Amino acid sequence: MLQVEGIETSYGASQVLFGMSLEVNAGEVVTLMGRNGMGKTTTVRSIMGMVPPHGGDIRFEDISILGRTSYRIAQAGIGLVPEGRQIFPNLTVRENLVATARGSEGGWTLDRVLERFPALVPRIDGMGNELSGGEQQMLAIGRALMTNPKLLILDEATEGLAPQIRAEIWQCLADLKSEGQSILVIDKNLSALMKIADRHFIIEKGVCVWSGNSTELDANPGIHERYLGV
Repeated sequence: MLQVEGIETSYGASQVLFGMSLEVNAGEVVTLMGRNGMGKTTTVRSIMGMVPPHGGDIRFEDISILGRTSYRIAQAGIGLVPEGRQIFPNLTVRENLVATARGSEGGWTLDRVLERFPALVPRIDGMGNELSGGEQQMLAIGRALMTNPKLLILDEATEGLAPQIRAEIWQCLADLKSEGQSILVIDKNLSALMKIADRHFIIEKGVCVWSGNSTELDANPGIHERYLGV
């Protein structure tokens, strides 16, 4: 579904990605892991057209999306839950959910999102900036689902959240996987990721240094220590 092929991305004269590659197949949950500052978010921003790569290629459903605007990439079927949530603080929960919604027969609707995240129901007419961090993350995921994405990308899926809320987010992702949703997730919670993900990619200094499934990752504690600090 998604093929990132040897991309090189820079911020001005500062290069961050040096031939980064990964792939996500239909129906898979794939992780991108690595220490802070190694290029995870830049990889996401490159995929979404926020920081266009100057080398390599990015293909979605076997069509190059390199050079497309973020809006066109989202229209192609990639939904993003960005780092820091970035909900609209001065819109209500309802307005946040419907502002960028895209209908799809049998797909995600406002009622279905609220059923998935019942904590948002009593907050539906409250402003985005009145929500807790966990509620904002639920809203950010719901907003992305309302675009009915073929691929859902979550950058720092549970960062800064309480353990109970993190557990709810992981359960949500497991449920989405069981429904066939393709997901690329960035997070630091190795144990949770290994339970739900089909494959993992580890990035170090802007390039993929290891990839494999959860069984292979579990059998290589040296990889945990060297690249993830676990």
